[in-house]
Amino acid sequence: MDQIQAMQIFVRIVELGSFSRAAEKMQIPRATVSHTLKRLEQKLGVRLLVRTTRQVNITAEGTMYYQRCLQLLSAFEEANSLFSHQQLEPEGKVRIDMPHSLARNVVIPALNDFYQRYPRIKLILGANDGTIDLLREGVDCVLRAWLPHDEQLVARNIGQQPQITCASPAYLATYGTPTSLDELAKHQAVGYFSQLTGRDYPLEFMYQGKVESRELPGILSVSGADAYIAAGVAGLGLIQAPTPGIHQQLLQGELIEVLADTPPPVMPLFIMFPPGRFLAPRVRVLIDWLIELFADFPPKSFHIEHKTKN
Repeated sequence: MDQIQAMQIFVRIVELGSFSRAAEKMQIPRATVSHTLKRLEQKLGVRLLVRTTRQVNITAEGTMYYQRCLQLLSAFEEANSLFSHQQLEPEGKVRIDMPHSLARNVVIPALNDFYQRYPRIKLILGANDGTIDLLREGVDCVLRAWLPHDEQLVARNIGQQPQITCASPAYLATYGTPTSLDELAKHQAVGYFSQLTGRDYPLEFMYQGKVESRELPGILSVSGADAYIAAGVAGLGLIQAPTPGIHQQLLQGELIEVLADTPPPVMPLFIMFPPGRFLAPRVRVLIDWLIELFADFPPKSFHIEHKTKN
């Protein structure tokens, strides 16, 4: 049995959800598909797929094997494409994961430029703020604002995001607008808790060249940028967020910056991917494009003019 072909057939069955469609797509007999899958399961000693008259369901073992196949086939394709036309015109699927705010406000609006350069690449973009297992989930690279907990991943700092402290007009009308760090004692904050420790991150401020931390009371803690911003807009407390993620809320007056003279530290941005001597061309060009996108970030369009109301 050709192990590479067996893995390719298995992956195609999973992606298309059908033995017949997999056979048609790969232009091979359906009997070959069924026979190859059967021999693969015998070789591995596990059930990968459960077939009924109407559908094909993947088992837990099949899910694990599918994710590993994606990685191995990608590496195989990478090796074969080192000297091929793909160096000039990369093609194929690239799975990337990034925070909601970056996907919504920065990356997706710029994707037309990417596709004009690389029309044969299809991006599969996941948007979430938590930690993921790249190898287990078959993700090629991720954008995050922190260094990886997995020391085996390669991490490159590709930029930084300015942050501000802000609150809704309703909150400021109730609690007042703080003008110094000492006045924070009269305020509350929306908590953003770590999924690793379960504890809220403190608010941080740059004061006289040093980082000052403040832990404020609060009535709500969340894990996720969208929920965090929504809580700030709802008037549930002070929040600190990168300006790209709250650009529209600032423009519309739903959030107002406070303590501008003592802003939070800038938030670094990292792109992370599994180690290896070579990256598949389709992954490498995406990473290079993202580095270019964030090289001069944020653009002037994110600048907010603060005007005092009379």
